[in-house]
Amino acid sequence: MDEKLTFIHAADLHIGAPIRGLRGLSDEWERRLIDAIPAAWERVVETAISRRVDFVIVAGDIFDSVRASYGDYVRFFAGLQRLDAEGICTYLCTGNHDPQSVWQKDFFALPPSATMLAADRPDFALFEREGKPVAIVAGRGYPNKVWSSRENIAAGLTRQAALSALGSRAEEAPFAVGVLHTGLNLDPVKAPTDPAALVAAGFDYWALGHIHRRYQDSESDPRVVFSGCVQGRDIRETGSRGVYVVELWSDESPRLTFVPTASIVWEQPEVDISDCPNIPSLVKKVMRELFAVNGTVSCEMMVTHITLVGETPLSEVLSRPGVLEDVRASLNDSYSEFYCDELIDRTQSPRDEEALRAEGMFPAVFLRTAETFASDVAGQIDFLQEEFLARGIPLTASLSEKKARRLTGEASSLVLELLAQGGDER
Repeated sequence: MDEKLTFIHAADLHIGAPIRGLRGLSDEWERRLIDAIPAAWERVVETAISRRVDFVIVAGDIFDSVRASYGDYVRFFAGLQRLDAEGICTYLCTGNHDPQSVWQKDFFALPPSATMLAADRPDFALFEREGKPVAIVAGRGYPNKVWSSRENIAAGLTRQAALSALGSRAEEAPFAVGVLHTGLNLDPVKAPTDPAALVAAGFDYWALGHIHRRYQDSESDPRVVFSGCVQGRDIRETGSRGVYVVELWSDESPRLTFVPTASIVWEQPEVDISDCPNIPSLVKKVMRELFAVNGTVSCEMMVTHITLVGETPLSEVLSRPGVLEDVRASLNDSYSEFYCDELIDRTQSPRDEEALRAEGMFPAVFLRTAETFASDVAGQIDFLQEEFLARGIPLTASLSEKKARRLTGEASSLVLELLAQGGDER
């Protein structure tokens, strides 16, 4: 009979994280957002119990702050105690947000089934099922908030080192799992390490934390994996968030099942309102789009930044003082489970560019110049760099060709919009 190991790979709980970047929240929405992160941890625990997994891994940043409150510890340790009561082990490591040097050990003691992997050295544990060795668990946490650039966090973490440390019984274990909080090769600042070296270390699976989006080194044979955070904390962390249920079988590739744990999802939809004749129809279309977006994620509540686009006579209406904010309020009154934090207007008034060219006036000259400029992407980036430097503003390193094209298009549209608004006086 083939051996099998099932566990949950979780990371980046960030219990105690503050609400970031939101405005004008109702009391109800403030309560929802405060409860969302600890509630996500509770869903991790419930998933582990309902699926009867062998153990749970939390790969760092359990708490958001080095000064986590007593209440934060209560929520986390309540989950550990539930798992302990169900006979489910947990393996933990610390991260850059909650390094081992600041853990409040006087608040609670870990239950017998929980293991905190060391931060000052490579550490190894042996998971047994009914007295039989099943898996080596190896890893290392953060001792302090900053990891030394002169030290490799994965140094010494190999299957052979685990066998030497754990003794002959470990040789009977068919599986080995590594646990780290690392930037891998995706974040060169936070304890980076080489994914190829991890694969060569002899482990069946590496459960990693720190990168908040899901990532795996291979779709068909995932060995080096980030599960992402369990609950998005702001508008930059869009989409479903959760954990992986990992199944390891002898001589087979790991099988990963994503399980959503977030109660609130963040999204940034773009809605084309060019076919909306008035504001009520605009609101209805946006709501239809929001329900469509929400249908692709696995939780009902959603916080959004919505961008309105398209050529429409409503562009002039939306530019009037207070109108956009009134539309946002109307959207928030339409459905209590959706909250629009920001409504962005990038619509344009209808214009006939061919007619403008035929007139032969300044707009025609501008359009020809803009088209020539748009065809030279390298020239666009050089121009932007010169303009930024002339104003003493550093040019962002992330200015891609795609972003340069978008900025050029937006600038051209803005000029034509201003010309249209100014009429003959301009």
